[in-house]
Amino acid sequence: MKIDLHVHTSFSPDSFTNPEKAVLKAAKTGLECIAITDHNTIDGALEAKRIFGTSVIIGEEIKSLGGEIIGLYLQECIPKDLSALDTVKRIKDQGGLVSIPHPFDYFRKSVIDTTSLEEILGYIDIVESFNARNTLKKSNMKALAFATSNHIISSAVSDSHTLMEIGRTYMNIPQFDGTPIGLMESLESAELICRPINPMIHVLTTMTKIMKRLKVKKY
Repeated sequence: MKIDLHVHTSFSPDSFTNPEKAVLKAAKTGLECIAITDHNTIDGALEAKRIFGTSVIIGEEIKSLGGEIIGLYLQECIPKDLSALDTVKRIKDQGGLVSIPHPFDYFRKSVIDTTSLEEILGYIDIVESFNARNTLKKSNMKALAFATSNHIISSAVSDSHTLMEIGRTYMNIPQFDGTPIGLMESLESAELICRPINPMIHVLTTMTKIMKRLKVKKY
């Protein structure tokens, strides 16, 4: 089955993507499961899951004091601005999985810092060894090297903020039972389909963020 573990919707400040349309676009491209991981909220994921059930994993991209951390299979929203250690502990308390998004991207200020990364090392389940929005190849290469050297499972994700990005980067994994443990077992034999997006996508994301602040509905 095809899966993407990092998708944003209009519940993020930098996306206009309707949650229902995100899942429908995913299905159209052959994706059978996506994790909706909006910034500091699970509301978009909950909305999508109410409609589509097991094809949606409830996630959140959380802004910790040490940088961004993704929680998967969450039951409740985790507040931002906690320490990185407190953030991952809260994810684990919910029975969730800890994924590290774009850990070595040179252009995003939100990446997790080295000190925090080392501090939470024992809690990490997944590292994004390929994030389609990383501008430089060496960012993904460094993430892959980090995951490999620490015996952590790698993922390939779209980090999509627009409909056009959904379905470009994903993973082929064996069918699993919908549980965190089942997902981890399937990810061990994942085939990573890695297609970078044009770096100009970040301009569109910035425009979206500005327009939403100005309460412009769409472009």
